[in-house]
Amino acid sequence: MFWPGMGDPSKRKKTIKFLAISAAVGIAVVLISTTAISQIKSQDPLYHKCLNGLNIQYHVSASLEVLVDGKKWIRPISTMAIPANCQRSMVFTDDGTITGTWVNEYPFEVGQFLWLSGFPLRDMDEIKSKIYENDAESSQFIHAIVHDGSHYRAEFVTKNAGAPTFTPPSNYTK
Repeated sequence: MFWPGMGDPSKRKKTIKFLAISAAVGIAVVLISTTAISQIKSQDPLYHKCLNGLNIQYHVSASLEVLVDGKKWIRPISTMAIPANCQRSMVFTDDGTITGTWVNEYPFEVGQFLWLSGFPLRDMDEIKSKIYENDAESSQFIHAIVHDGSHYRAEFVTKNAGAPTFTPPSNYTK
C-alpha cells in the first residue's frame, strides 16, 4: 500500500521526522499538564482523599438542612470505599452537620457539601430554589461560604414541581 509522503526517500525522512516531533510535543504537553493539575489538586480539599499526616490548621462546622419540594431530603448511602482510619476534609453527617477541615483557611461552600453528598442539583429549578443562612436568604445561592456555627437551610424546588403526573394515585385499586 502506498502511504502519502512515503514514496520518495527524501519525503519519507521529512514525514517521519515530522511525526516524531509531533509525538514528542504531544507527550511533553500531556506530562506537563498532568503534573500541573496534580499540583493544583493537592492544594484543594475537594480532591484530597485523607487528611492523615497533614498539619491541620483550619476547622469550620455548621448545620445544613436540605428540603426538596418542602420535604426533608434523605442523603443516599455513599458507595465510595473510604478506609476506616481516613479523616476526610469535608464531612456531611446524617444529622445535618457539615464539617470542613484543611491545612489553612479555605472558603468551603454549601454547594461543595451538596456535591459531595450526591445531591441532584441538575434536577432542581435554581430560580425558585433558595439557601438561607441563619434565616436570612443568601444572595450567593450554593456558593454561600460556610461560617463556623451557622445554620443553613436549603430549599430546593424540582424542575417539574406542580406538573401533572400520569401515574395513578397511591390509593388507586383495580
